[in-house]
Amino acid sequence: MNQSAIEVRGLTKKFGKQIVLDRIDLTVQQGEIFALLGPNGAGKTTLINILSTLINPDAGSARVASYDIERNREEVKGSISLTGQFAAVDEMLTGEENLQMMGRLLGLSGKETRSRANELIDYFDLKDAAKKRVGTYSGGMRRRLDLAGSLVVHRPILFLDEPTTGLDTRSRRALWDIILELARKGVTVFLTTQYLEEADQLADIIAVISNGQIVAQGTPVEMKSRIGNEVVELRNEKDEVIREIPTNGSIHEVKQILEDVAFTMPKNTRISIRRPSLDDVFLSLTSEKGRDS
Repeated sequence: MNQSAIEVRGLTKKFGKQIVLDRIDLTVQQGEIFALLGPNGAGKTTLINILSTLINPDAGSARVASYDIERNREEVKGSISLTGQFAAVDEMLTGEENLQMMGRLLGLSGKETRSRANELIDYFDLKDAAKKRVGTYSGGMRRRLDLAGSLVVHRPILFLDEPTTGLDTRSRRALWDIILELARKGVTVFLTTQYLEEADQLADIIAVISNGQIVAQGTPVEMKSRIGNEVVELRNEKDEVIREIPTNGSIHEVKQILEDVAFTMPKNTRISIRRPSLDDVFLSLTSEKGRDS
């Protein structure tokens, strides 16, 4: 049985009168990629900031690498790496100099720092740009350098706060490959994202947060099964989706759906059936109807 890397119980945080996190419970197993999925303002970054000891909760408890986040702050810091939403690199330095500076700040010797920087430059495919100023880097290169900086010293738990926001498709997929490789090497990855495809592609477990509460949690397959086995799509003459209806996929239920919409939809409406996606789950769970249910 896997040992838990992160345990959160009843975690609550308020800013003024606004409840940002409302009695959050979750567990992340060692070596797992855990994706916290939610819209802007749902509390994702606040949760990461608490778990990485940057801010304190108002109530509840959490353990990271078996250490209490309030009583054992230094031990927690020594067990984690953190990459925030914005690349924390010095644009005036080269990529190589950024990594070497990080190594020295983290207590490595000059020899160790140079060796580790070279390893990470190769691993993150930054060799051609290693001696160039970071101010000349593309967004994807800065993000890779930022993640490399988080890994100068090996830590068992990696927090990634919306790691691919603003990246193009190619850069995003390149970063996905790196995250998957880190997990294969045993690193526990806790990431937040607004990208449904990202959570689907990367995560072993997904939790959806809405209005400061975890409204659902499970594997990608389990999450999709909440919607039903199939989704009936209705499209207009411009091939635009005008309605989506979950169904169990049986002949009886599909027949009933078609009978229900036959008299309300235009005659040229086209019908197709597809498997449910995380988009369907997300929209259902984060809507008022989804929360009430």
